[in-house]
Amino acid sequence: MSTDVMVASATLDIEKIRKDFPILERKVYGKPLVYFDNGATAQKPWAVIKGIEDYYTQLNSNVHRGVHHLSQQATDAYEASRRKIQAFLNAKHEHEVIYTKGTTDAINLVAYSYGKQFVKAGDTVIISAMEHHSNIVPWQIMCEDRGAQLKVIPINDKGELQMDAFAQLLHDRVKLISVAYVSNTLGTINPVKEIIELAHQYKIPVFLDAAQAVQHIPIDVQELDVDFLVFSGHKIYGPTGIGILYGKEALLNQMPPYQGGGSMIKQVTFEKTTYHDLPFRFEAGTPNIEACINLGTAIDYVTNIGLPAIQQYEHELLEYLTEQLLAIDKLRIIGTAAEKSGVVSFIVEGVHPYDVGVLLDKLGIAVRTGHHCTQPLMEFFGIPGTVRVSLAFYNTKAEIDQLAAGITRAVNMLT
Repeated sequence: MSTDVMVASATLDIEKIRKDFPILERKVYGKPLVYFDNGATAQKPWAVIKGIEDYYTQLNSNVHRGVHHLSQQATDAYEASRRKIQAFLNAKHEHEVIYTKGTTDAINLVAYSYGKQFVKAGDTVIISAMEHHSNIVPWQIMCEDRGAQLKVIPINDKGELQMDAFAQLLHDRVKLISVAYVSNTLGTINPVKEIIELAHQYKIPVFLDAAQAVQHIPIDVQELDVDFLVFSGHKIYGPTGIGILYGKEALLNQMPPYQGGGSMIKQVTFEKTTYHDLPFRFEAGTPNIEACINLGTAIDYVTNIGLPAIQQYEHELLEYLTEQLLAIDKLRIIGTAAEKSGVVSFIVEGVHPYDVGVLLDKLGIAVRTGHHCTQPLMEFFGIPGTVRVSLAFYNTKAEIDQLAAGITRAVNMLT
């Protein structure tokens, strides 16, 4: 860790940052809200909230379709946001940034369009054992449609990919590898650079689900040399209903449209339609304009604070959280990878995760319970689900102390 990052982390004004998030001022059951469900959705700063209001009161108009002043302003803001996201990911071209409805929509887009173009009967697609259902089911559907096979990279008891087994899965008929950058359930940071380098030895494209990564870890798609990468706006402090697909220009240009409609065409006749260039080929219909614009606002907010500083501070929180949880009787952490980011899942011996979550809620503490859309992962560990604590840079050690006290109280009540 560089000295600059350490200094930046040490000088983060967390109390000032917390004032940027109005929902953190509210109470639940008469208790101050302690929000540890950031992996499901993150809270929104005033800048994003005000940006949404400003759009509807100052700019509201359709994009790319009008010569009038409001339409031109809305279009300018919409495309400026795309350029912010390009810079945030260090994409080579702004047209490699595609607006989608979210991570799930982006995965389905690639599964359909890339699969239709490149995957044939007898081919293979590889995913990992720790994937979210959104990074399992679309590939299953595509493989069933194309007559292809879906193979799974196994994990060890710590929740780490077995890279030796992964290497054994690679061959010339593998057409795509799709893995999470960070596990939404375990917090495991996967060795994505190594995965990409191994895959490219066989000329296999790699798709990264970065929904749990972009808000925690600086990402440079050119340095990674990743072929596709997706994330959701609402997990990086932006609006819901908006996501991003990054794809290399050469691959996207070979893929057919995912949906038909307005904006994605050059010329339509009843006999033949010709499709638009990137990125519009994959952006059919009126987009979620205010969300697209204010994803850019959220990116600005995170960039101004600094992702390296955020990463360092959240790592300190993660270490403190892990230490406090391990001190609680009958509690077992699920997922103990050497490299983790922002998530701790646990179970309490003899207690259903739901019961722990309900009791914590009565104390004003928001966590998530269940299988977290990773049922195969729960089956691997032989458990029905976990309690998941997911961190953001507006969380504090004092809140972790409240959480630990609440869990201890729940354990004493339920066992």
